[in-house]
Amino acid sequence: MKHFFQRCAGLALTAALLAAAPLSQAHSFKLGQLEIGHPYARATVPGQPAAGAYISIENKGSAADRLVGVSSPVAKSGEIHTMAMEGNLMKMREVDGGLEIKPGQKIAMQPGNGYHIMLMGLSKPLQAGEKIPLTLSFEKAGKIEVVVNVEDPAAAGAKDDMKGHMHH
Repeated sequence: MKHFFQRCAGLALTAALLAAAPLSQAHSFKLGQLEIGHPYARATVPGQPAAGAYISIENKGSAADRLVGVSSPVAKSGEIHTMAMEGNLMKMREVDGGLEIKPGQKIAMQPGNGYHIMLMGLSKPLQAGEKIPLTLSFEKAGKIEVVVNVEDPAAAGAKDDMKGHMHH
């Protein structure tokens, strides 16, 4: 009988650890033929009005789709932005008409590189270790809510990728 209870306790612990694992490790989500990988944002400081969020989107289907909107309850608005260097000036602007993801294409949103999601009008600072909801709206696949891990900006030699967004 003792072994039975030990075994049940061990199974319960294993189940609890497995349930918690996706939240504490790299995480991904699937919507139709789209795979959304490792949504994360950088922690912010008090008074910072905007934050960048980053994801990867892979289209494993045979038809293109388009990310047409983003929203989160932690921000007044969300936009899909692109960043490009024009001479010595970094230009960031909203992507008109959404972001197309072609069949077989993988778009990796990363700090200082191409595309990112802007969360503007933050209701409070984003703190390292917290998880925030982010709703992604696709033209064909529909909507999905993903969990965004807020990470310490000092981790992994992070760049200051928010300088250009302080005007929002």
